[in-house]
Amino acid sequence: MVDPLSRDPSGLPEMLDHQPSTHFAELPASPTEDPEWILVEEGFTLAREHELESLFAIGNGYAGSRASLTEGSPLSAPATFVAGVFDSKPGSVPELAPMTDWTRLSAIIEGQPLRLDRGHNLEHRRILDMRQGIFWREWRHQDEAGRITRLQVLRLASLADRHLLVQCVTITPENYSGRMSVDATLTGPVIQVTGNGTTVAMAVSHRVMNRVERRTPSAEQVEGRQSFELKLGETYRFDRMVALHTSRDTVEPRETARRHVERAIEDVTGVIGEHRDAWLARWEASDLRIEGDPAAQRALRFAIYHLLSAANPQDDRVSIGARGLSGTTYKGHVFWDTDIFMLPFFILTYPEAAHALVMYRYHTLAAARAKAARLGYRGALYAWESADRGEEVTPPSVIAPSNEVVRILTGEQEQHIGADVAFGVWNYWQATGDDRFLIEAGAEILFETARFWASRAEREEDGRYHIRRVIGPDEYHETVDDNAYTNGMAQWNLEVAREIADLIVERWPEQWQGLSRRLGIEPEEPRRWQNVARDFYTGFDEQTGLFEQFRGYFGLEEIDLASFVPRTAPMDVLLGRERIQRSKIIKQPDVVMLVCLLWERMPPEVRKANFEYYEPRCGHGSSLSPAIHALVAARLGDTALAERYFRQAAEIDLADNMGNAAGGIHAGALGGLWQAAALGFGGLYLCGERPEHRANLPLNWRSLSMRFQWRARWHELTVPEGTESRNAEDAP
Repeated sequence: MVDPLSRDPSGLPEMLDHQPSTHFAELPASPTEDPEWILVEEGFTLAREHELESLFAIGNGYAGSRASLTEGSPLSAPATFVAGVFDSKPGSVPELAPMTDWTRLSAIIEGQPLRLDRGHNLEHRRILDMRQGIFWREWRHQDEAGRITRLQVLRLASLADRHLLVQCVTITPENYSGRMSVDATLTGPVIQVTGNGTTVAMAVSHRVMNRVERRTPSAEQVEGRQSFELKLGETYRFDRMVALHTSRDTVEPRETARRHVERAIEDVTGVIGEHRDAWLARWEASDLRIEGDPAAQRALRFAIYHLLSAANPQDDRVSIGARGLSGTTYKGHVFWDTDIFMLPFFILTYPEAAHALVMYRYHTLAAARAKAARLGYRGALYAWESADRGEEVTPPSVIAPSNEVVRILTGEQEQHIGADVAFGVWNYWQATGDDRFLIEAGAEILFETARFWASRAEREEDGRYHIRRVIGPDEYHETVDDNAYTNGMAQWNLEVAREIADLIVERWPEQWQGLSRRLGIEPEEPRRWQNVARDFYTGFDEQTGLFEQFRGYFGLEEIDLASFVPRTAPMDVLLGRERIQRSKIIKQPDVVMLVCLLWERMPPEVRKANFEYYEPRCGHGSSLSPAIHALVAARLGDTALAERYFRQAAEIDLADNMGNAAGGIHAGALGGLWQAAALGFGGLYLCGERPEHRANLPLNWRSLSMRFQWRARWHELTVPEGTESRNAEDAP
């Protein structure tokens, strides 16, 4: 067997340079041939099935399916999820509800089941076609009687009609004629009612060859058994169309799904064609092109593919979980990953999707207010982990590798999430100029999060405002005082809320009257926000230029991370919870994260000093860590270090270098990878009236080019080798 993740000298996984088979001509479409647009997995390694099911997953933001084998295997974990559909069981937190396995298809030829674990596999290949948003599979199998059968599979979640899922399978007997039975019965109910009360209806229609057969879904399952004679050398095609509707989007999901699939099955080729066109149009707006580094190009397209697969501009009551719709890890919960790591990509290339994501935060503002009130504060504090309604759904405890039950404190103490949400809202408005959003939704989020910080911070004897007992992005240290990131972002939140209040008073006085009356904002309240921000304790040392990550951090134990290379486990596992909390080792960028987000507010020497101090102390125990280090290193001009971190970030999924890709792709890390390329290497700055860039390309990148939107206008950024900094030019 050939491992598709063989490495090139740069260290980034290099997928096989494989030309797709001409046998796919029997299907309604053919795979993209350019190797920079596809990932190829040759052969079959049972132990990697869960990982590959994540990497090759399909999705359209409404629904997503893991790339499980149609006939299954001992380690297959098929799963389809619908965005926003969570299930709650007594005594547990909500989690994305797995739907019926609509991809299942088993074949029996002359009484012998066609399976990878029986007979001989002459060829087996899976292809993720990122350009067309299609999962392909090709399999030549010889059974114990010597019969050779070729199968090709096409699977997609339509980007043109987000309620449709499609699977086409061709079967060709290469050296025999005989009878075949196909069982496409769904494994599970087609009508599901979750613990949260959401009804999900799945209607299925299928056809073999030129004969269309429709089945009306029953309450339990859909019959999908076929039996027919195979003739030597002839190809038979099995088309399956699925329509998904829920009570979240229609009052009659079952009937709506039935009518929908009946129409769609009449034109499978047309449905597939519209889906391909939708992906091509999306890539026209979202592609980031690299010349000189095929592995980096493929990694970036992998990132963009999965980000686009998770977004749905048509539904602003759902967001993107940490693993998208590709796996069960983190139960589909939404974190700061969306607002800080993913949102910039959508803001600049797909503002309609970005609008839906920030509106999700608006729709869950009531739950954020309730959380703040429950803790005894004013305003709004967003959930560290949220689901459909926005309530705090962080699990109360977890089982550590040592089998110890560990209490999870992030839901109570990782309060920087409020400022993170505000930062995403601010960035969206700044880039789009969407004043209607600001007046109707965004300003309210900014004001209510500022209110929280004004009530959360306490003035102490030194005359400064302090925030005690929190967790910063560095989750190795819990219940700390004056975390630099938390305080710095809270200060920013308060200042921006005051600025927006003044702006609305000046430009939209009537709207301000209504908004301030509804929220109970007294005339002096915005001034108090500014005063609290002015007197915030930041932990900044004027002499060294360093922010102390939290009170007492500089007095902790120094541990040389280099002495643990090569490392086989995260540093908190190697050292234990108690020692890691007594050390300076951090999980992910904390002060460096603050520098990254508030770049323009800090002098160059402060950015450099803090990166150089904290970078060697970071253990990268989070998938979010390497990409941010790549971005900041690139902006500081250390392109060699930036490239190393970029490749480390790219390998999180493509080489499974953290060992947990089986639970789904790391959507936040993929958003960070895009930022490292666009904002780091491309040097794109979006802080003024007109975008600018100060490029820092790696030596082997001949050029970087991308399109992006800024204030409702498209721009083209092109950075050839040796080009001096200049304004990004308007694109047609």
